Amino acid sequence: MSTPTDGPFDPGLQPERTLLAWRRTCLAFGVASLVGMRFTMPQLGLISVILGILGGGLAVLAYALAATGYRRAHASLHGTGLLDRGGIPLLLATCAVLLVGVLCGVLVLADVIG
Repeated sequence: MSTPTDGPFDPGLQPERTLLAWRRTCLAFGVASLVGMRFTMPQLGLISVILGILGGGLAVLAYALAATGYRRAHASLHGTGLLDRGGIPLLLATCAVLLVGVLCGVLVLADVIG
């Protein structure tokens, strides 16, 4: 038998849509990091591998924390009616984007210098 906390909190499914948006965003960050690593490897070597894997790892970690935050928010909304969320997934996603930008910047500098 299902309990009231099994169903969605609101008819608009806001927490569920937010989790799906985080899933797409983190997937895009991870893929961009790995594709960037692939195309910058001839110029940058080990630096591109480190930055690519670090960016992909941050994207995976951001998604894992977003999924955990969704479960916490879902339970909080059903329990107290208040939303309990943190900003750590957003911070990690921002770091993944910055790493992609650093990788692109290093590639540009390597082309200018070399």
